Amino acid sequence: MPMNEVIRSAARHILLPASTSTNVMTLWQACFHIEPDAAPSEPFVATQLRDCRMPRQPTPSPLKPRRAPSQPRSERMVATLLEAAAQVLETKGLEGFNTNAVAERAGVSIGSLYQYFPSKDALTIALMQRESERFYRDALIALDQPGGPIALTHLIGVSVRQQFARPTLARLLDVEESRPQLRVALASTGSVRSVLLEILMRDGLPPQDDVAVAASDLMAIVRGLVDAAGEREESDTTGLTRRVTAAVFGYLTMMSSEGRNDDSPAEDTPQPASKREQAVRKAGARGLKRP
Repeated sequence: MPMNEVIRSAARHILLPASTSTNVMTLWQACFHIEPDAAPSEPFVATQLRDCRMPRQPTPSPLKPRRAPSQPRSERMVATLLEAAAQVLETKGLEGFNTNAVAERAGVSIGSLYQYFPSKDALTIALMQRESERFYRDALIALDQPGGPIALTHLIGVSVRQQFARPTLARLLDVEESRPQLRVALASTGSVRSVLLEILMRDGLPPQDDVAVAASDLMAIVRGLVDAAGEREESDTTGLTRRVTAAVFGYLTMMSSEGRNDDSPAEDTPQPASKREQAVRKAGARGLKRP
């Protein structure tokens, strides 16, 4: 069949508008830059023209869930899959963490899993978000505590308990969160930093020159101590809580603007003794010598 006839027949097959049927050759060449003397088969032409006319749907991101659960049943399915993902991480580590293992642990088919999560990374991000949301809900309770010191102590306790509730899971999720592509894809539902900022402005805590800087420093201090304890697989929550509390309140005390005169030396800085004081000290030392 001549080339023109093949294209016209293919165009009719995919229901091109009648007004374009006389210019099918132009459409073909514009789409695919095929020479007129090339003669592919009619089914091939039909497929290619269909792809040219119909815009391709954007490929879903492998880091985002395919669909959000809207019914109780689908919500339970997502919760089951996320808990299965957490258990696989805890028992098999990052090396054994994959969608097949998660589906098997959840007791569902791999097809059911892929209805919600297109990849292992999408599962990981959803699990990180679940843990972050739980941490944020617990952190918000600190705002119900009376006074700054009690609220800050509660927030420190929440940070430590999150690490020790499921230490293996927390440690592995910290490792995964260090991957730039996952960190960017994480959606923040609430800011623990905003909770800390509100606490630092309460009465009872040493005032700071720059509360925003203090909040950032304190978050780095808490996270550094807690993560380091997790890497060492510590189990003494009371001891870690005391260390973190000492570091946080020590920072606030040392950096406090209350009663500090920047033009004068700090009280803790030793000052050189006067000549009179030196003479008194020497006389006292001589009096202590044996005759």
